Amino acid sequence: MRDTAGPGSADPRSAAPVRSSAVERRILAAALRLFAERGFDGTSVQNIVAAAEVTKGALYHYFDSKDDLLYEIYHSLIARQLADLGGVLARGLPPREAVRAVLAGLIRSTAEHIDEAKVFSREMHRLDGVRMRSVRADRRRYHVTFRGLVEKGQREGVFSSATPAETVTIVALGMVNQMPSWYRADGPKPAARLADEVAEFILAALDGGSAR
Repeated sequence: MRDTAGPGSADPRSAAPVRSSAVERRILAAALRLFAERGFDGTSVQNIVAAAEVTKGALYHYFDSKDDLLYEIYHSLIARQLADLGGVLARGLPPREAVRAVLAGLIRSTAEHIDEAKVFSREMHRLDGVRMRSVRADRRRYHVTFRGLVEKGQREGVFSSATPAETVTIVALGMVNQMPSWYRADGPKPAARLADEVAEFILAALDGGSAR
């Protein structure tokens, strides 16, 4: 699905800021840990407030419901990824360097926050229509921005045009989206090495298989 390609937009830095107070961060951290361990259904609001060492009143002051917490876990992830993407764009790198920096950074970020990615991947279907539309809009923005980098390289003759930029984007970001199902932080390959290998694989495909 096209809107399942990771986070972006013409201005990917336009993502709203994430929750930032100490209490909010503590509540979100507790919810993330419990959702990862017990699942969304297996976690009660009382479990969360106990783990976060706050009152229910404090939780409901910042969040409307468990669903709100689930959305904020996703929003924290996507806002970080959109900010990273915006940072790469702001550097004005040539297409090859930009694609490499975006992909490697996205893989490292996903690996570092794999619990957030796992919880969201497993529970995203619980979001209501409004939140789901917001999720898809965020993902589409990332998708369109990354595709634009590939298209720029193809227009400039840096990349081969043999494979459409849309297909390259689906493959590259789709692989990252699948990381929650196979990536292990304690696995044999460090995230930084995986990030470099995947970025080089995509760039080799964009080169049409020829060495540069």
